Amino acid sequence: MPELPEVEALRDFLGDHLVGKEIARVLPVAISVLKTYDPPLTALRDATVTDVGRHGKFLDVTAGGLHLLIHLARAGWLRWQDSVPATPPRPGKGPLALRTVLTDGQGFDLTEMGTTKRLAVHLVRDPADVPGVARLGPDPLADDFDRDAFARLLEGQRRQIKGALRDQSLIAGIGNAYSDEILHVAKMSPFKLTTSLSDTDISHLYTATRTTLKDAVERSRGVAAGRLKAEKKSNLRVHGRAGQACPVCGDTILEVSFSDSSLQYCPTCQTGGKPLADRRMSRLLK
Repeated sequence: MPELPEVEALRDFLGDHLVGKEIARVLPVAISVLKTYDPPLTALRDATVTDVGRHGKFLDVTAGGLHLLIHLARAGWLRWQDSVPATPPRPGKGPLALRTVLTDGQGFDLTEMGTTKRLAVHLVRDPADVPGVARLGPDPLADDFDRDAFARLLEGQRRQIKGALRDQSLIAGIGNAYSDEILHVAKMSPFKLTTSLSDTDISHLYTATRTTLKDAVERSRGVAAGRLKAEKKSNLRVHGRAGQACPVCGDTILEVSFSDSSLQYCPTCQTGGKPLADRRMSRLLK
């Protein structure tokens, strides 16, 4: 799933390639992709793109006073085309979900792999009209997101820190991969409760959050859209690396599986050498 660093890199990429250009047409190909109908996509015809922004994991293409909001979800991606095919795309054929064509013949496709369709596109007059945007918490890379602001977010929370980091209404933009990476940098168990965090823990976690995301953004900056996935994967230290050696201590990275996801961690760095209970395996062994 694209998270804050990849979406920020896509924002930079699209800003360079879209701003100042006119949209010829926006063509939904998959039935499920378009979530709004007023205003219609035809309202973007001949509109000039004036800005490309980001709200958490949402891309925001502004044109003609309207906002085309894109959420790539788990399996979605953006593919730039220097020359869009002249033949209109056929619905139901392959992963193509939506095509945007500029008047100069360039454009981009939104694609989604798999059978679970969660990629979402909204055309709205105000980004806050999209519920997913309206409920977003603060951006962890915002200038005013300091250590005290982070501490205030955690006040009154009683939950595992892994879930807190991934809660978009608490902090915008962090998903499964970067929450694993942040907790590894902070040397903290993903199951640690927010109520058990000391002032020192909060400071370490805040610093790990900012540095991990900033470093990922800098690595992604200038990378072409088609290579962002590979760039992300190659720089992850624990996420998706179960069974491999921890790059810090050399211990074997372990995994906890859930119904539709998993987390990875280093027992030496994060849990005092103790493996966390894998609930899925525990059920199988009963």
